[in-house]
Amino acid sequence: MPKDNSNIQIKLATIDDLDKIHKLLHQAIDESPFYNSTFKQFEKARLTKNYLLSLHDEDPAHIINMLVDGEPCGFMISGPELGTLWLYWSYILPKHRKGLLALRGMRAFIEYWDNGRFHKIATYTKDGNRPAEMIMKRVKFKHICTLENHIFGEDYHLYERPLTKTSDGYDTGLHVAGRLGRIKRYIKKLFHIK
Repeated sequence: MPKDNSNIQIKLATIDDLDKIHKLLHQAIDESPFYNSTFKQFEKARLTKNYLLSLHDEDPAHIINMLVDGEPCGFMISGPELGTLWLYWSYILPKHRKGLLALRGMRAFIEYWDNGRFHKIATYTKDGNRPAEMIMKRVKFKHICTLENHIFGEDYHLYERPLTKTSDGYDTGLHVAGRLGRIKRYIKKLFHIK
């Protein structure tokens, strides 16, 4: 594979992509050296496939699929919370981390979401995750503070990046649709509606 990741595709995930992304997400959670077992267990229980489907229903751009030569090799998952766009997870498979995939993915994510809906993107990192910190600084995220004993007794670094908000009102959060959402998804899939 070329180190410049010349065959990169950054695209909005389709409903058909969500199974693979969900498996890759759980792999990322399990393999991460930055989080304790309590957080990992909580995160896997929170980020169910139904939750990803609800994010996708809210806006397909909440789940970004990153591919190299047509193969899934990374993802970004975000969601609206109290008017802020939260980047929950950004992950690249280890064999693709030496190229430009993470940087291109983050730039595409910011470009899409700087659409007037949100005033900022927020995300957390942990001590020792230097690659994530370097990418965030490169795309103009600012380290706001270190939150001590924040999640399950561990410290987290809060990073934010301003966006240009022009629309009235705020996205107040995810609206999990349940049975009605599953019926709507089924109809959309049946008739190939995006």
